[in-house]
Amino acid sequence: MVKDRVYFLGIGGIGMSALARYFLHEGWQVAGYDRTATDLTRRLEAEGAAVHYEDDVKLIPEPFLDKEKTVVIYTPAIPADHSEQAMFRSEGFEIKKRSQVLGLLSQGKYVMAVSGTHGKTSTSTLTAWLNSAVSGEGSAFLGGISKNFGSNLVLGNGDRFVVEADEFDRSFLQLYPDAAVVTSADADHLDIYGTHEKVKEAFSQFISQIKEGGVLIMKRGVDVAITNDKISVYHYSYNEECDFYARNVELLEGGYYRYDIVTPTGVIEGCVLGIPGWVNIENSVAAVALLWSVERDIKDHNALRKALQEFSGVKRRFEFYVNTPQGVYMDDYAHHPRELAATITSVKQMFPSRRVTAIFQPHLYTRTRDLYEEFAEALNEADEVVLLPIYPARELPIEGITTEIIANLVTKPCRIVEREELSATIKDMTTDVVVSFGAGNIDACCNDIANVITKKLMANGQ
Repeated sequence: MVKDRVYFLGIGGIGMSALARYFLHEGWQVAGYDRTATDLTRRLEAEGAAVHYEDDVKLIPEPFLDKEKTVVIYTPAIPADHSEQAMFRSEGFEIKKRSQVLGLLSQGKYVMAVSGTHGKTSTSTLTAWLNSAVSGEGSAFLGGISKNFGSNLVLGNGDRFVVEADEFDRSFLQLYPDAAVVTSADADHLDIYGTHEKVKEAFSQFISQIKEGGVLIMKRGVDVAITNDKISVYHYSYNEECDFYARNVELLEGGYYRYDIVTPTGVIEGCVLGIPGWVNIENSVAAVALLWSVERDIKDHNALRKALQEFSGVKRRFEFYVNTPQGVYMDDYAHHPRELAATITSVKQMFPSRRVTAIFQPHLYTRTRDLYEEFAEALNEADEVVLLPIYPARELPIEGITTEIIANLVTKPCRIVEREELSATIKDMTTDVVVSFGAGNIDACCNDIANVITKKLMANGQ
């Protein structure tokens, strides 16, 4: 009997929702559970998925209780004692991890995988956009909502298949790419890996899975062993000379940049990326390198320049809500110290001599425990810091691990507030450039913060 129904445990996750969209597009019946309603789950419901928000077997639609016709897909973020998952397992349903399904869907495609502990969503989304805008082809499963496509799923012509290769739970080891980028391999997800060395070993294994004759594009300075001797290896950087890099970088108004991109076969001059920030220049170099790797050249420089300028970014990645000479508010998904440091540094370069207020919601007790000193060090690059309580996601509290252990090491003016008090706190503060960070639910505050800052500017006649 052919299966035509798919049930998602954690349907609202960014990667899971892309898969759900794919199966809806392919004509399958789709249903699922998630803990809370979000814009993503509401969009899925509007597109035909049946979604509920309580862990209750009785809420599973009856057609999905037929194990002969139903596939169950789960994310590792779902706890092992989840009653719906327990029922599906005890009844002998076909159950697959999200990463396994993504690996299956990638078979027979030209897989362009972007990996790294940070930078992969922006880089993979830009790669998907360049495939479409420059080459007119390509599909993609993305880790964020592309503003150009209006989705985290891209279905296009041809066999190019861009995928964000997630190191969480070693998911990326389900992929066997034709071309891959490694943006970084920092210490992260130590609750899974245990040590930084194990993280690097996983990236090394991922590289070993690149197909014979394939291409690796590694950020210069990333310390990961390359044992695959059947691939071509290239390096990229922001502005250090190597195979791919930016030169003649010029800051423009509003934090945008003009720059040239150097490749092994020529220089693409006069590029302006459609989103601001030097860190995005680095991501664009990696994306261009990945596009270059398909044909080992980029012939139409005008088309590439146009595509770069038209790129409008990813929701929650360097996303501006207010950008005026008198006041700025932007939001970013950064939840690792390296990401925080890179974004704050980029903002300070974009807005020199301006006062930067960083708002940060730590994500996960284990990550806070393992990296609290590095978080404080990164936040000390701002002029003022506002911290929120830790967003637990899939974790239970750990004794002694609270936001306070970060705050105690922050040397700049710092306060801790509840998320519900954040807008009122910002209203009463003197602000100039404000940036919010985090992978939890801080994004639910963005519109309120933007409204508060806009009203403050209007009240001051700005």
